Amino acid sequence: MDWVGKKLTRRELLRRGACAGLAVPLIGSSERSMAAQATPKSASKPPAGAATTPFSPDDDALLQDLEKGCVQYFWDQADPNTGLVKDRCNVITPDKSPLGSIAALGFGLTGLCIGDMRGFIPHMQARERALNTMRFLWKKLPHHRGFFYHWANVNTGERLWDSEVSSIDTAILLCGVLMCRQHFLHSEISELALRIFERVDWSWLSEDTSILPHGWTPETGFLEYRWDNYSEMMMMYLLGLGSSTYPLPAVSWSAWKRVKFEYDDVEYIGSFAPLFVHQYSQAWFDFRQKHDQYANYFNNSRIATQVHRRFCLDLASQFPDYSEDLWGITASDSSRGYVVWGGPPATGPIDGTVVPCAAGGSLPFLPQETMQVLRNIKNRYGARAWGRYGFVDAFNPLTNWYDTDVIGIDVGITLLMAENARTGFVWETFMKNPEAQRGMNRAGFQPDTTPPPAPTQRGGH
Repeated sequence: MDWVGKKLTRRELLRRGACAGLAVPLIGSSERSMAAQATPKSASKPPAGAATTPFSPDDDALLQDLEKGCVQYFWDQADPNTGLVKDRCNVITPDKSPLGSIAALGFGLTGLCIGDMRGFIPHMQARERALNTMRFLWKKLPHHRGFFYHWANVNTGERLWDSEVSSIDTAILLCGVLMCRQHFLHSEISELALRIFERVDWSWLSEDTSILPHGWTPETGFLEYRWDNYSEMMMMYLLGLGSSTYPLPAVSWSAWKRVKFEYDDVEYIGSFAPLFVHQYSQAWFDFRQKHDQYANYFNNSRIATQVHRRFCLDLASQFPDYSEDLWGITASDSSRGYVVWGGPPATGPIDGTVVPCAAGGSLPFLPQETMQVLRNIKNRYGARAWGRYGFVDAFNPLTNWYDTDVIGIDVGITLLMAENARTGFVWETFMKNPEAQRGMNRAGFQPDTTPPPAPTQRGGH
């Protein structure tokens, strides 16, 4: 537990790691065997957009297997009574770590919806798990003004590691809560989801600032860091803007910076952070063909992903495993611990490690290029890089290192973006929430008919 040091948030770890380029020790986890029984048919059908999938039948079959494994993680690694999901697990050697992550739970609740829709989980079992989770979130999980503690005991909900009340991790959890509300259309789930969302006091978080803090602890008050630059936090501001009980002021959407970066004569909005910052908010909020006064963020993420691919190809002279068939670096495990790395600009001690969720979480942005990577990993590296829950968190072909762990949020972003790339199911379902629509309206989003950026033409090494 020393990598968090009892006071560090995951995002603070990323911030410090980006500055120092250091790795930190891995967390151990355990694996519970409570496998879901698949049903012959989906509980509900994919949206009509599924007919326009950009994937071949073989690629779609691979994504089906990948999604099934990801859903299995969120079923196996959650306590059936609390619904809380483990932060990570070792896929080879089970342990009994009770460490849960509320961010992993946000992805996990969405995973229940995908598992139900795809027929990976029987409908009644998926709905019961969602209902149990909503009841626990509303009645028992410790919170402060509606915001939840980052780390919790999966069996009891007890706060772990003196963790902070986390603004971004609560936002990820709320996205999963609202997703269940729209998918299951169950009266008690819907009522509890609304209560959980409306209890969150965004006005407290923004009482003296338009730039939201990373969190708060009862011991020290608000954390020093603020969400002041483009990152994964767009969902948080949009949820706050969409609240009908304690809304953020509209000015908060314009308060954070949108810094322009350039690589190889290509310009985009970015930050000194790993690739996931371009993925997380877009797992739920549908930014396609929309823009505010600053950008079309979906197109921006497409450009940022193209640029990251180029960046990896340009590293092939140092790390010959990187190619058009194998690229993608984002915050992940490494042979030296959990590392903050990516680029451009180059961040962290890049050593040739490949992180499958970098490509998996980018599937809607570059479907063919990312599918090429995932197909290559599955076919070339087999059981070393693929297991019960899909891809391992990271691996390095140059040193023959293969992770033994998967991480909930990395499994989650792969699952949600695979489904969005195939059918748009998460986008279509989540955006039915009036809170999501109101948030985007208050942020000033308008329809955008600008064509998406042209694909990168330059090849690899």
